[in-house]
Amino acid sequence: MGRWRPPQIPGSKYSTPAGAERMRLELDQLWRVERPQVTQAVSEAAAQGDRSENAEYTYGKRRLREIDRRVRFLRKRLDGLVIVTDAPTHRNRVYFGAWVELEDRAGELHLYRIVGPDEFDMAPQYISIDAPLARALLGKCLDDEITVPIDGRPQYTIVGIHYGPTPP
Repeated sequence: MGRWRPPQIPGSKYSTPAGAERMRLELDQLWRVERPQVTQAVSEAAAQGDRSENAEYTYGKRRLREIDRRVRFLRKRLDGLVIVTDAPTHRNRVYFGAWVELEDRAGELHLYRIVGPDEFDMAPQYISIDAPLARALLGKCLDDEITVPIDGRPQYTIVGIHYGPTPP
């Protein structure tokens, strides 16, 4: 098996202001704080002599590559990012940034917010706009029924739509 991997499909370019700020802070932390510290540690480890058996040098260089890779990703991602700040004019439809309350077949209520692919881990209710559930929800109205295209085919009814940074 070779090292070639098919290219990943890029995530959508949308983000909330909080998600964009989190990426900017991570980029700043990596570039201004972590990278200089690791660079200093690598240069100190290199000064100790034989680099082939110097674990501090080896792991420091590996960490530098990880930091540089993440910095490149964040810079590229932030350059093309579309930050969605305004709610849509049709607030009775589900769009990016919406809090959606769903009722399943058993009558249980579930609350989700549709956010960008870089920020769905910020809260348990956040789902990526690229997720199957979010794709099924986009453009739907109150009382619409949706079926999620995954195993088990769960069916939901939209019982609430709210826009804003906090849940309703």
